[in-house]
Amino acid sequence: MKVKYCYLLLVGLAFSACSSPRYVTESLQKTEKDLQDHIGFVLYDPVKKTTICDYQGDKFFTPASNTKIFTFYASLKLLGDSLPALRYIQRNDSLIFWGTGAPGFLYENTPKDDRVYTFLKDYPGKLFFSSSNFQTEHFGSGWTWDDYNDYYQVERSSFPMYGNYSRVKKGYKSFTAYPDVFTYSINPPSTKEKSQLRREVSSNDLGFIPGRVDRPREWVIPFHYSDALLVKILTDTLKREVRLISMNLPAGTTNLYSSVKVDSIYKVMMQESDNFIAEQLLLMCANVVSDTLKPEIAIQYMKKNLLADLPDSPTWVDGSGLSRYNLFTPRSVIKLWEKIYEIVPRERLFEILAIGGQRGTIRNYYKAERPFIFGKTGTLSNNHTLSGYVTTKRGQTFIFSWMNNNFTAPTSEVRKRMEELLKTIYEKN
Repeated sequence: MKVKYCYLLLVGLAFSACSSPRYVTESLQKTEKDLQDHIGFVLYDPVKKTTICDYQGDKFFTPASNTKIFTFYASLKLLGDSLPALRYIQRNDSLIFWGTGAPGFLYENTPKDDRVYTFLKDYPGKLFFSSSNFQTEHFGSGWTWDDYNDYYQVERSSFPMYGNYSRVKKGYKSFTAYPDVFTYSINPPSTKEKSQLRREVSSNDLGFIPGRVDRPREWVIPFHYSDALLVKILTDTLKREVRLISMNLPAGTTNLYSSVKVDSIYKVMMQESDNFIAEQLLLMCANVVSDTLKPEIAIQYMKKNLLADLPDSPTWVDGSGLSRYNLFTPRSVIKLWEKIYEIVPRERLFEILAIGGQRGTIRNYYKAERPFIFGKTGTLSNNHTLSGYVTTKRGQTFIFSWMNNNFTAPTSEVRKRMEELLKTIYEKN
């Protein structure tokens, strides 16, 4: 096993004997051996511009939702303080509009924004929607196909509504859904205790399978997107007709901007690890640099113009990290967090991130008298990552990246080992 180097600066650091550089290395090696884990770990001092510890930081790992850090940085650099919610042009008595990928329209997990709704509902002429600027697949490259029925893998689109999913409730005798896009069928009972609700892969037909315990339940089911479905839902929502048109995005369109503050969108993505928002934000970034909603355009622009100085060129394929094709090195993640730290005031940045013991995906972990972990998690089967900022009792702030891949132990055991070492860094510095 190659360990590049791991040392601590003597000036300003006060690790005890048990938390020496040797202990850090031995702790990581023991975790790898005990859990059959593959670990990359880097600790960096952004003030002194010095790497404190580098354990396999040059190796590539599957980042899972640490990919959202890249999407976050792209959004910070390209989208500005206001998000364009749609693009439109007026022709005679008609309004023709295109989506920008903006995720907030009638999405329950973001602050309410009535601007688009009111604009479309109150327009005095006819409404026409075109999806010609959406030039990608509704699923990302490398996504797991059989997760299509799960809330965390909704389809991408140019004009998302309701988060591109429907909330389905089952009472004792009937189903209700909002928005109501599904038809239902009842299948033979299952031997499983809980009932199941599954959508057909290529339609919006739902099959309900009663379990041994059949009681009222609620599911979040992504709907299968089509342009026809979109205009139907939009017509039902606005209580007025919206028609579909095939028209390329012309010059001279006007942007209608969302009234929601951009940080409130970033918070949902970074704290709750919202895949839908991440994917849509990357489409929006592509829209800024090309007028085309295609994530590869934004990724290539960022890699060429704003990420060329990363230690290792990332293999970056989607906005959320759902794809296992993504590959980053811990030291490149460190560099990215440093870039973010330099352009976003600390107070604003830490309000956006998940906080150990307080909020987001680490609300139940990394607890201490005062918060010391601010960052972003990432989890796929057999993979778990955490990176961001660790503050110490003596007031220092370090950037860290910890990536675990290809383990078969419970994620809770991996997380326990991570907590132990990160708390040592917090307490002894």
